[in-house]
Amino acid sequence: MIPIHELAKYADELLDTAGTPDYSAALNGLQLENTSPIKGIAAAVDFSTRAIKGTIEASANLLIIHHGMFWNGFGQISGPAYRRLRLLIDNDIAVYSSHLPLDRHVTLGNNVLLAKELGLIPAGDFAEYNGIFIGLRGECDIETARLAQKAGEFARKYSGDVHLTHVAEGRRTRRWAMCTGAGASSETLKEAARKQIDTLIVGEGPHHTAVQAEETDIAIIYAGHYATETLGVRALARHLGEKYAIPSTFVNAPTGL
Repeated sequence: MIPIHELAKYADELLDTAGTPDYSAALNGLQLENTSPIKGIAAAVDFSTRAIKGTIEASANLLIIHHGMFWNGFGQISGPAYRRLRLLIDNDIAVYSSHLPLDRHVTLGNNVLLAKELGLIPAGDFAEYNGIFIGLRGECDIETARLAQKAGEFARKYSGDVHLTHVAEGRRTRRWAMCTGAGASSETLKEAARKQIDTLIVGEGPHHTAVQAEETDIAIIYAGHYATETLGVRALARHLGEKYAIPSTFVNAPTGL
């Protein structure tokens, strides 16, 4: 077993936490320490009561999450916020969070692992954010509807679903780009147009992106925010578990989105 600060230091270096810009509320890295050595790791997409209870049921004392403890901003520690914190402290559970560092990691990241799930081979970067790239792009030759079907088969493993924007029957995908989570935006669609992308694979996006995509002849496959971000935390927990010879598990707490 290993102390939490030693494990967190290794994870920060592995993910380049310090070198990855992110949203102010992400607060990547160790968010809550504990006192006992780490005996088990649980991974979840979101910080929630279900995730904490799943960690307790797995007899783990480290919870790794993608959307951290402070994702909704800072506020009074009362009601559900107090109950979550009390559960963590009463069970001596540490919390480690990684958002964009985990999205973009070259082997453990959500994007590279989703590409692998869909049988796509990355050949470049996509989705620029503050001087870094979060997503990936590449080339292939597959019917767009079939690619959407493969994304749906993946999403349904996590109680999700897939939506494909309006495309012509028989349309084929030859230049794709990917950005998991909330990856569809006016900015990513403009970048896709500049890079001559014909199909964009994301978790979710605002309604207007579907209209904008059709107008610019770009297909968007919305594969679910939750589903597309299950892969990174699972891979990180498994990697740390193998490195430190401690058990790891995934707590599936789907949102349906």
